[in-house]
Amino acid sequence: MGKSKKRDFFTYNLYKDKKIVYIGKTKDLETTEQRHKDDGKKFISIKKTSNKMTNDGAEKKEGDNLKIYRKSHGGDNPKYNKTDDG
Repeated sequence: MGKSKKRDFFTYNLYKDKKIVYIGKTKDLETTEQRHKDDGKKFISIKKTSNKMTNDGAEKKEGDNLKIYRKSHGGDNPKYNKTDDG
């Protein structure tokens, strides 16, 4: 029986007012929030959007979340997402 992959990633969104400005995945919300601030991203809050999952699962979920966002925003990504897969 193979070793199971660790479930320590989850997805999150950055918000400015009620608008999503970034969709991503992380292991550590506090560290990620600080990194985004240090990078100069302007946002008001960060919110976890999934339960813990494997890195592969979180990458898929992040991509799915971006697809859903683009469907309702004329094909555009959130302000700070530069690629279609995060």
